[in-house]
Formats: sequence, C-alpha cells, structure tokens
Amino acid sequence: MNIFMFFWNRITAAVSTLLLLIVLIALFMGYRLAGSGQSENQNRLNNKHDYLTQISQHDKTDRTAPNIVFILYDDMGYGDVGAGAEDSLMIATPNINTLAADGVVLTDFYSPAPVCTPSRAGYLTGRLAARAGLPNVVFPSGGAKGFLFNALLTPKANIRLPAEEITLAELLSAAGYATGMVGKWHLGDRSPSLPNDMGFDSYFGALYSNDMQPFALYANRDIAAEAPVDQRFLTERYTQAATNFIQQHAEEPFFLYFAHNFPHAPLSTRPERSGTSRAGLYGDVLEEIDDSIGAIVAALERTENLDNTLIIITSDNGPWFLGDAGDQRGRKGNTFEGGMRVPFIAHWPAGIAPNRTEHAMAMGIDLLPTVLDLLQLPAPSDRTLDGRSILSILTHGGPSPHDYLYYYDGETLFAVRDQHFKYRGAAGVLYGTDQAPIGVAIPKKEWLFDLAGDTRESYDTSNRNPKKLIQLRAAFEAKNREMAENKRGWK
Repeated sequence: MNIFMFFWNRITAAVSTLLLLIVLIALFMGYRLAGSGQSENQNRLNNKHDYLTQISQHDKTDRTAPNIVFILYDDMGYGDVGAGAEDSLMIATPNINTLAADGVVLTDFYSPAPVCTPSRAGYLTGRLAARAGLPNVVFPSGGAKGFLFNALLTPKANIRLPAEEITLAELLSAAGYATGMVGKWHLGDRSPSLPNDMGFDSYFGALYSNDMQPFALYANRDIAAEAPVDQRFLTERYTQAATNFIQQHAEEPFFLYFAHNFPHAPLSTRPERSGTSRAGLYGDVLEEIDDSIGAIVAALERTENLDNTLIIITSDNGPWFLGDAGDQRGRKGNTFEGGMRVPFIAHWPAGIAPNRTEHAMAMGIDLLPTVLDLLQLPAPSDRTLDGRSILSILTHGGPSPHDYLYYYDGETLFAVRDQHFKYRGAAGVLYGTDQAPIGVAIPKKEWLFDLAGDTRESYDTSNRNPKKLIQLRAAFEAKNREMAENKRGWK
C-alpha cells in the first residue's frame, strides 16, 4: 500500500505540475496574442500625423500624376512568366507578356525579404523589414501556429505592423488618391494595424496566407465569407473586387494594391481552368491570374485610364515547393538569388518608354520612394528610408540608385551585392536528404559570387577578386554596425 501511495502521489504531483504549466502557457499566449507585448510610440505617431498632414496640404491641382495599380503575386518564381529571365515554355501568360513588351522589365529586381510578411512590410513602407519592425512571418491570433511562432519562438517580436510606420496607402491617401486593397494582407490581424487602419479606404481579402486557419474573407473590417473559403473561386472574387474598385474611382486618382494569395500553396483554380496548363495545377493557377490581369487592363481601358496608370507586377519572394526560380540558386526562405530575385514589370504608356529591359539593380523597398519622386513629395524627416527612387530607371533607363543591396532573413544580414558581385557572409547553408525529416545548416566561410556570369551562385571567386571581397565585406560589416546602433532608423 505504501508503494502504491508513493507512486500515486508522484503521479498526482506530475499531473498538477503539467496542468499548472498548461495554465501558465495559456496565460502567456493570451498576453502575447492580445498584443500586450506591442505598443506604439506616441511621439512617432505624432510625427506621422504631422507628416501626412503636410502631404495633404500640397497642391493637388496637377492631375497628370498617374493612377497606380500594384499587383503582387505570392511565391511566384523568377522563371514562371515570360517576362522573367527566360520565357516560360510551360505557362502561358499573354497578358503579362503584353504589358512587359509595352513597358519595362527589370532583370535584377529583388523582394525585400525571402518570405511574405517582412517582404510586404518592405514594399509598403520603403524600409527594410527590420527597420519597419516586422522582420518575421506572423500567424493568426489564437491558433496553434500563432502560439508556437508568435509567442514561443519570437517572444519579443512584433505581431503586427507598428502603427507608427507610414505606408504607401497612407501617403497616397494624404496626396488625394482613393486607396483600395484586394487580397492578402499578412501584416497582422488586429487594430491598429489592419488595412483600413493603415491607409486603405476599402479592403476585400484575407488577412493571412491561404494555408493558415481560419481562412476567411473580409470586406473592410467585417467577415464577407466565412471560413473555410472555397479557394477555387478566390482569384475570380478578387478580380471582381479589383475591377469594381477601378470602375468606382475612374474619375479620380486611385491606388489599387492587389495582393494575390496564389501561387502560394495550397493551389486552387476554377474547375474549367483545371488541367489547361502544361505546368499542371501550378500553371493553371498562374494562367488564371494572367486572365485576371487581362480583366484589370480591360477595366482600365473601359474607363479610359490605361494610358495614365502605372501598373507594377512582381512577387513577394521566390517560389516555394513548386515553381521556377529561373537560372538561379535557392528558393523561398533563403537569401540565395532564387529566394529574392523576382520578376518585375512596369507599364505606363504616358510615362514609360516601351519594349525595354533594364539591368540596374533595385528592390521592393524602392516602391514608396519612387512614388514620392513621381508626385514630387518630400520624404518623412524622422525616419530612415532604405529604398531609393527608381523612377528614372522605369521611365527611360539609367544606373541603379543603390551602391549596395542587402539580403536579410529576419533580423540577420546574410549577403550584400553591388551591380556585379555578391558577398555572402560566413553562415550555415541548409543541407538535407529526401529521407531526412529536417535539414541541417552546415557552416560555411564567406563567399564571393560573380553574378555577371554565375547567377546560380555556384563558384566562390574570392581568391580571384580579393579587392572586391574586401570592399563588399566592409559594406556588410558597416550595415551590421549601422543596424546595431539604430535598427529602427529613427532620427
């Protein structure tokens, strides 16, 4: 009996400890996911308000500035469309190819990050994701993944875009544009960081990636389609919302941010589209999105807005499990070229010389500074913008405004490039076999790649180019020092 009681007491104590641990984890999860770990700086909010007020007071009598339609794919590879490095023989994208032929293609354009949340933060703020305060992927509040990633693995990280950040939508709204967003937000699922909080007059879409649950569609702040949404008709619903927005605002300047959920997995398309592409379901999805681009161009033509609308098409990072990264090493999630070099097409008949391919390097953080330049507006004075205007490259060509581009994953700088060479700092390179359940990062020394002849990053040329190695290593180390001293770039 004594032995029985001994073990019973031990089991009871263990169960009690486990229950207490579960309660503590639940409380911590509630604390984190309620947003208690993230707050706004009132001085920065005041500066933001003052800046946007200043922008709103600029003369708006000049109506020659174009409308802007920014179309962002999710996980589309560099080689997936004909406007990439090589024409895709597997996927037919006639509408995007026509825009490319009538506009400009940038061959050396990069997403701000190799994964979705930080990339989107960079596109919308003109700042590297570590500057913008959202360097990691965020997950739905209240779910298991949200708890694991938001609360446990990155307990000090933000779970939404800080409200003191200035978005492209807020800038354009202050400048007199009607602003609308359709599609994937993925910058947090709570105020004050929802699309309608961050400059968009109207919003229709999903707050997260299409593999995250619950996957519902929102019209502004209200659920328009309960989870689980039938994703076979997602592109069709998004396209209808986008063309409706164009029609509704045809008589005033407008900005449309159309962020597709595809070709991020899981892939879905309308039944009549299934099996029509040589590239299988992945190709079906991209060809349906190409139909969507055709519908948007048609809406712009119907409303007589096509000539004076700047259309930009690109991707948030390289391809995931499927898709073509082009003649490049790596895929989504890493800082090799295939993870961050993405297609870029710009079309604006009234302002862009057609049928051009430009090789000047650029990045998604350049979008907001380019719009500032386009509208002849001042940049905010209280923060660092990492992007630079590429307006001259788009309109008629020219050199890159950057001496260097920086490749970040999370808050870690992995590589830096100039127009010719790329330096990768000493870091682990993921290795695994098909039968291994996980990969392992194998430590490697610093590498120097000659991108002019080696986009696959196959050969370390540091012994052949010692001066370039020293130069890019110095730029790499200087950037790390700068970020250590003032990561958020406040002035």
